[in-house]
Amino acid sequence: MIHCSPIFSDHMILQRDKNIAVFGTGKPGETVTVSVPERNRFAAETVAPDGTWRVTLPPMSAGTDCTLTVNDRIFTDVAFGEVWLAGGQSNMEFMLKDAKGGAEELKHCADSGVRCFQVPRNTFVDAAYEKEFQNSCWQKASPEACGTWSAVAYLAAKELVRKLGVPVGIIGCNFGGSSVSCWMPETDLQAHAAGHAYLDDYREAVQGKTDAEMIAAYDEYVEYHTAWTKRMEQCYQEDGNMKWDEVIRRCGENRWPGPMGVKSPYRPAGMYHTMLKRVAPYTLRGFFYYQGENDDHRPDTYATLLTVMISRWRHDFEDDSLPFLLVQLPMFAYEDAPENGTWSKLREAQMRVYRTVKNTGIAVTLDCGELGNIHPTDKHPVGHRLALLARHLVYGERDLAAFGPMYRSSAVSGDTMTVWFDHAQQGMEWHGEPTGFELAGADGVYYPAQAVLDGNAVHLTSDTVPTPCFVRYNWVNYGAVTLYGTNGIPAAPFRTDTLTMPLTAPECE
Repeated sequence: MIHCSPIFSDHMILQRDKNIAVFGTGKPGETVTVSVPERNRFAAETVAPDGTWRVTLPPMSAGTDCTLTVNDRIFTDVAFGEVWLAGGQSNMEFMLKDAKGGAEELKHCADSGVRCFQVPRNTFVDAAYEKEFQNSCWQKASPEACGTWSAVAYLAAKELVRKLGVPVGIIGCNFGGSSVSCWMPETDLQAHAAGHAYLDDYREAVQGKTDAEMIAAYDEYVEYHTAWTKRMEQCYQEDGNMKWDEVIRRCGENRWPGPMGVKSPYRPAGMYHTMLKRVAPYTLRGFFYYQGENDDHRPDTYATLLTVMISRWRHDFEDDSLPFLLVQLPMFAYEDAPENGTWSKLREAQMRVYRTVKNTGIAVTLDCGELGNIHPTDKHPVGHRLALLARHLVYGERDLAAFGPMYRSSAVSGDTMTVWFDHAQQGMEWHGEPTGFELAGADGVYYPAQAVLDGNAVHLTSDTVPTPCFVRYNWVNYGAVTLYGTNGIPAAPFRTDTLTMPLTAPECE
């Protein structure tokens, strides 16, 4: 019996204008014939000795109301359009129904032209896992379905439908609280020094424990955390502004993310095997990616691991030129938390990846953060900026202003440091009082600077720094964002006191 991967279902969107991979399992030696009768396209293959098969259909143009036949199986309401995989952690997972303006979006979503396949967020392979994955399917946009879709991905896809005039599919492959280390195989983590700390942490956490003990411990945690979450939600129903210390006093210890082990979703490589790998190599146009918050304890190695991950994903989806559009982290800090610069370093790492890895884009969202809330609710600017990147970098709108100002170079003349920006040909503007620039002398100690705009440049001075050597902008976890391009996208943060060597994406085997 021939079986297709569950990602092939009624209502699916197949990538237009590219060879299309169709795959699944069957009895070795069986013949698999795949066709799209409406387009007079078909291809055949034999099931391999390992029980897997893969058929490649030729490229087809955009359209709807097609069928896909796999032997005697017929999938209906198949569309050809654009397909993007939406990866990352909780801010990509953040559901449309919970987003600012989400209720209004849901009223009109049925006409959006967006469809979605959500990879199940069950990350432990057992009978329940297999059942959930087999029951997953593509969904058409409706108020009942769209509420649980990624708000960021939906909003980006909706804009692309409007601009391109073709259906757009989202493959939701995201999990709240996940580290970059969750989304690549153990071999990649082992092959690069940046991954060793994650593997070492895991080995230390599970040392001396059997699989049965780890499973029992995690099951006990899930039972506890489910009850704890209900108590926590009740607290916020009583007082939406209740302080976290009071929540803990009332509800007891918050034990998230639970014990590490074979059943923990946060184990290194776990989500790679149980989520991402299960939908590869479905033919894509590219990736949207919003992640990094849970790697703030290791910002110095994040660029390396993200570079390795991009290479791995492109390898697994069989196209080393697949566009990878990432979201740079917004401003964020918990109230009264000391300034430690970790989110600044993460933003720098993300910018470094954009500048050094081919076919990438970066959506600067510095102005989209909320003090004390790691999950800002207004996802419209994030989705819009991802759509702008796709339109500019992928779909050929070369004159579209898709980026905000980005540091290009700097020079000193007397007591003045001048900084020039790319993507600021039309000039820049302040939204509020000028702030965020700092200068340092040879001692590396920074002081606030006065800033004067001059086209695509900023002239900086500080009475405290008569001979400036270094400059940085918005080098804080959380602060005011006031410098923008005339297209409404904020200037990206930067510093000049640290030189970084370029990265080269490694080859995957």
